[in-house]
Amino acid sequence: MELLVERTNTGVAILTLKRPDALNSLDVALKVALRDTLEELRDDDSVRALVLAGAGRAFCGGQDLREHVASLEAGTGSSLSTVTEHYNPVATLLAGMPKPVVAAVRGMAAGAGASLALLADFRVGGPKTAFLMAFANVGLAGDTGISWTLPRIVGHAKAVELLLLAEPVTAQTAFDLGMLTRLTDSDDDVLPASIELADRLAAGPTVAYGQIKRELAAGGSGSLADALAVEAEAQTACGHTADHHNATAAFVRKQRPVFKGA
Repeated sequence: MELLVERTNTGVAILTLKRPDALNSLDVALKVALRDTLEELRDDDSVRALVLAGAGRAFCGGQDLREHVASLEAGTGSSLSTVTEHYNPVATLLAGMPKPVVAAVRGMAAGAGASLALLADFRVGGPKTAFLMAFANVGLAGDTGISWTLPRIVGHAKAVELLLLAEPVTAQTAFDLGMLTRLTDSDDDVLPASIELADRLAAGPTVAYGQIKRELAAGGSGSLADALAVEAEAQTACGHTADHHNATAAFVRKQRPVFKGA
């Protein structure tokens, strides 16, 4: 099984890329499993937050180049169709996930692996965490949403530098640039800290979280009028939830609200 899915009693689903001997590089089987699982979890109301992690010493080394080279040499064309068949759907599902996503970035996140991490809402790393926008090193442009996420996080000029020079970004630099949300003292703490954060998010107003994510996506790429329209829709959706009604009543009574995600 190349993708391990674990569900906790707090409403968190932990997805672990499980090809440790290949640095969790993405072959077709893993990409299909990730795409299909994300689609399933998107529609599962019992799952209120996701953690994306990698087994072993790396988060994800990106595309499985051995499989890629074999496809190129066979002349089947499938090596390039993977962008539309696998990477684009995965990016769309992660970016549009109506619940928080935390990436536990232990070790290297390279190429599409870096793209996956940057699509998460939060990224937790440790001392050995590193990012590498490796695409240009093998004569390719970026994919899996990297041209959308990276400039939003680090700015256009820095994104150009990271993608064209394709040099490793250390954990501290990644934290300073905003590529990491949190930086733990130990690599062994990356996954526990990620799960702890996901637990906190899962206990929150997840409908509101989903709408906030939708607002930010619209606000970052459209006009003010577009953003205001989405905000109006989002507030209407949130305003009809039991979470909103119960939380406002709890506030008035000076009590701590309990969110149910509905």
